[in-house]
Amino acid sequence: MGCSMNSTPDRTRAMLLNTALLTATSLLMRGVAMVFQVWLSKRIGAAGIGLFQLIMSVASLAATFAISGIRFAATRLISMELGAGSGRGARAAIKRCLVYAVCFGTAAGAVLYLGAPTIGYRWIGDARTVLSLRVLSLSLPCFAMTAVLSGYFTAVCRVAKSASAQIAEQVIRIAVIIVALTASAHMSLEMSCAVIVAGGVAGEIAAFVMLFVLYKFDQRRIPNVGGTAEGVTRRMFGIALPLAVSAYARTALTTLQNLLVPRGFRKSGASSENALADYGMITGMVFPIITFPQAFFSALSEMIVPELTDAEVRGDTTRIKMLMKRTLTYGLLFSTLVMVLLIGFSDFLGNAIYNSAQAGRYIRQLAWIVPVMYTDSVTDGMLRGLGLQVYSMGVNIADSAVSVVLVWFLLPRYGVAGYVFVVYFSEIFNFVLSIGRLIAAARKLGQGDGKSTRVKQPKIRKRVVLSK
Repeated sequence: MGCSMNSTPDRTRAMLLNTALLTATSLLMRGVAMVFQVWLSKRIGAAGIGLFQLIMSVASLAATFAISGIRFAATRLISMELGAGSGRGARAAIKRCLVYAVCFGTAAGAVLYLGAPTIGYRWIGDARTVLSLRVLSLSLPCFAMTAVLSGYFTAVCRVAKSASAQIAEQVIRIAVIIVALTASAHMSLEMSCAVIVAGGVAGEIAAFVMLFVLYKFDQRRIPNVGGTAEGVTRRMFGIALPLAVSAYARTALTTLQNLLVPRGFRKSGASSENALADYGMITGMVFPIITFPQAFFSALSEMIVPELTDAEVRGDTTRIKMLMKRTLTYGLLFSTLVMVLLIGFSDFLGNAIYNSAQAGRYIRQLAWIVPVMYTDSVTDGMLRGLGLQVYSMGVNIADSAVSVVLVWFLLPRYGVAGYVFVVYFSEIFNFVLSIGRLIAAARKLGQGDGKSTRVKQPKIRKRVVLSK
């Protein structure tokens, strides 16, 4: 196991410690991001936030191409190699994943830079996005390599290092944006969005440099012994490419859905600026509040992957079932509490944070889906940890496809109410299919049949113990 813990209590303590660290980091970053989002909404308005969210929808698609499944592949492959005792294989996995990331990240950046005019004019339908898209393309190679290095630190259970890079990225990004936007009091929306994107690019490059330096020092803990590098490349592609194809489809559908939302609002009778404002308020102002407590689940979803992978490699079905049961139970209890608080304080949150009664109404409308939304996130993490990531991505693709259809037909007629319905339907649809598959996997484990989730491992029994 990457955490180099040999007893179950040690592994549990390591997992809890790293989950707590990731949670604290995520809460800090989300808190700072929310404060910054409030400042930004006052600076460029709801319409500006809406325009920026459209740019981010395309950015999400570009980032998906840049990563192409390599972050999860790095985490799982390194965990598998270390769990099987192959330090040499783990080192080879890191190098191959970085080469993969450079190739896909550079290709994604080139496509986005050259295709920015077509995307801006034809896809988004707003020429003001072209400059931002070209600026964004510069960060994609670093973004892809950062994903690999983060996956490595997750696999070896030293997430403090990746967390520090995330904080540095956030600080640099916000600092650049605030300085640049404050320097010009009358900046256009086009330039404002380009400045916001440029801040993100600066932060991403800085995070990569920091993580790479930390990795060069950290890799000495992995002894270059045990096993061979044979088959690492094949297994890397075997994990990453199916995820990549699935992610392409899912993210493309999600991007299409996001681009259709403002158009649907316009068809329902809203003006172009009001359509952007409604879209920006829901996606850029309300959802950050709804998802803020989900930091707990994001961290748990991250750390559960190497933990379940290690238990799977060792055939420890008892630990797998224990982790699944506790995660779902605590997740459901916590998310229900969050739902109650959001509903009870929705008006207060809307007025206190955004000085907007309308934002409070949207928070109240969307809060009811929080238990499903949060629990689904950890369910997906457990599916990935058990090697069922392709199924999970298939569910996400189906979910996105159905959502696109609903957005296309409902929003022109029902406007914002139709969009709220789509959010509810999408979350419930995804959760039902995901939890059903997880329950089926748990039942097979209970029958002593772990074959459905097992992956062939190198024939090495000695575990790697990382140096302290």
